[in-house]
Amino acid sequence: MHSGTGPTLPRRTLLAAASAGTAALGIAAAACTVPQSPRRRAPVADPAPGQPIAHAGRSLLLQFLAHPDDDLYFMNPDSRRLLEAGTPVVSVYVTAGEANGINHAPGHPRPAPDKSAYVSARQQGLRQAYATLLGLEKFAPWQRTVLELRGGKRAELNTLVNGDLRAELVFLNVSVNSSRARAALTALWSDRGMRQHTLVADNSPVRKASSYDYEELVDALAGLLDLYRPTVVQTLDPDPDIQHSPERVRRKDSEQAGYSDHPDHTAVACFSWAALNRWVAEKAGRGEGLPRFTTTAFRGYYNRHWPKNLPQSVLRKKAEPLVVYGGDPDWECGNPAGCGDYSVGKGLPLKNWKGWVRSTNYRYPGPQLVAHEERGTLVAYGVLGLRLVRWQAAGRGWGQPKDLGGGPLAPVLGQAMTKDGKQLLFGLRFAALEGHGGPNLREIVQYDGLLWSSLGSPERQPDRSRRIGVPVAVTAGDGRVHLFVRNAAKSVSTRVRGTDGWWDAWRVLEGPDGDGMGDGDGVQDGLSAVVDGQGLVHLFAAARKSVRHWAQPSPGARVALRPPTAMPAPGDVPRAFPSADGSLGVVYRAPHSPALVAVRPDGTPLTGLAFEGYGPVAAGAGGVLLGRDERGEVRLRDGAGRFTKPPEACVGTPVLVRAGGKGTAVAGLGADATPWLWRA
Repeated sequence: MHSGTGPTLPRRTLLAAASAGTAALGIAAAACTVPQSPRRRAPVADPAPGQPIAHAGRSLLLQFLAHPDDDLYFMNPDSRRLLEAGTPVVSVYVTAGEANGINHAPGHPRPAPDKSAYVSARQQGLRQAYATLLGLEKFAPWQRTVLELRGGKRAELNTLVNGDLRAELVFLNVSVNSSRARAALTALWSDRGMRQHTLVADNSPVRKASSYDYEELVDALAGLLDLYRPTVVQTLDPDPDIQHSPERVRRKDSEQAGYSDHPDHTAVACFSWAALNRWVAEKAGRGEGLPRFTTTAFRGYYNRHWPKNLPQSVLRKKAEPLVVYGGDPDWECGNPAGCGDYSVGKGLPLKNWKGWVRSTNYRYPGPQLVAHEERGTLVAYGVLGLRLVRWQAAGRGWGQPKDLGGGPLAPVLGQAMTKDGKQLLFGLRFAALEGHGGPNLREIVQYDGLLWSSLGSPERQPDRSRRIGVPVAVTAGDGRVHLFVRNAAKSVSTRVRGTDGWWDAWRVLEGPDGDGMGDGDGVQDGLSAVVDGQGLVHLFAAARKSVRHWAQPSPGARVALRPPTAMPAPGDVPRAFPSADGSLGVVYRAPHSPALVAVRPDGTPLTGLAFEGYGPVAAGAGGVLLGRDERGEVRLRDGAGRFTKPPEACVGTPVLVRAGGKGTAVAGLGADATPWLWRA
């Protein structure tokens, strides 16, 4: 959907336009959608502001997975870090993951197919893995019961507790096999009249198979959200990158045609976000207050296509539970059906050429909070319950959140301050997310402190709109606001807001070929925009072998691609920062390494900036750095090279705050979905 080039529209105009636009576009078939009429529309929460927000309670992580092992491959080390900090973890496995039913251990004879036994063996592997994550012996006994779900459905529930640490595993066991031409879960999301049966695992307390249609599965997942009331929800990637691999390569990579992920990952992620929307709508409709939770979505087979971002020390720890999950046919685990998913045991994840385990990537990279001063008061914005909220500093922390509406939003925001002091916030909005042929569309939205408006999408085709990234914005010295978004071609698109408040049209940053890069080398999401001492806008993005750099050649000029420089290859997203003299620096992690790369845009090294760890690093003037060390703990490095640790744990990425004359401060979102503020 595209807006005009004028100033912001009232909120109701935005919502009406979004509804009409998605209905008129007609969604093309891809991964989660086909052009059919939906059976019925799910309840949708009113995105108007002013809803009450539930009070903060105990923290709980709930993660939705397609298969047993998705959490271990794609969501660790984040899940492990929260669990070890005392946050209870509930893992919901939607499919049985039975594949062809062959649990073949390398070096052993190939067994006959037995799907029920293979499902049981994989679930035993998960019990082994989570027992070790809880600090117990891998064959520790679990409590195994039946969990009643909405609609009379039943799932197996496994529970294990060690002191303050708790893990629950919920197995819905929807079969991944069907007679349809497409993958079973993709068909269940897309096709009217589709029902998919469940499997009964060997030795399960659930004795009878059942089946799900689209509505029943969304409702079951929404019911689990209402039962557990999580404060952190982790999902797989609902909108994976477009990936056109040769058919032989695609099949070898286990990817769906045209996209860089497994079809079950995409479908289950779509079901998960649909369930989140429904839960928010139900809570608001009952007048119970908006649920207080934050979300994180993780890339899946995307990891195969990009430089690896975990150093060896973190990788080894990430692989430990995977190896225990894989198990060994010679183990005596007490489960006659098998002691793990044998193709994953004995260190095989580290030997797999696809390299899935060697990275952990967010679908929506960036800090969960944006923070700055407004008229002398420190304020923060973030996304809770899929909606924009605002906090104001109070004492040593923050006051109560104020709901500003606008959802459903992805969890990471962009921001820019206009010359006249108006704060602009930008979000990636799920403009529509419906199965059974309903619209499935993403857009960029703006909040100016009073009104919401749509900035449309750099992609005109609805399916391509789903591939766009997190908005990043910055205000140039001449007062124009430059907005940047990664597009479906893995290039960058931009819009510019003039000083009169009018936006120009979307355009792709230059490059002679189809992906806008000039050499077929796209960029990852996680863009970094900054203004230098002359008021000129610069943009940096991580490509496969280099850091791309765009900049204005002069005030008022268009941002243009700079010639390649000697900036080393990145392992993670770059972060640019202005120095006291107006020059720029760029910091990022090297591939496979804890080392920090610190350079000027021309590739000249910046000395004195050292910070070993993993993940994104924020930088401020004077050598201040913020990131995670190799143990995953948030650390602040001051200009003298001294490291300190904030007293609070953090979900995702913390943010470095400059609080006027009060010095450096760090803000983050805790596992209880409550922000914290720490002044160093």
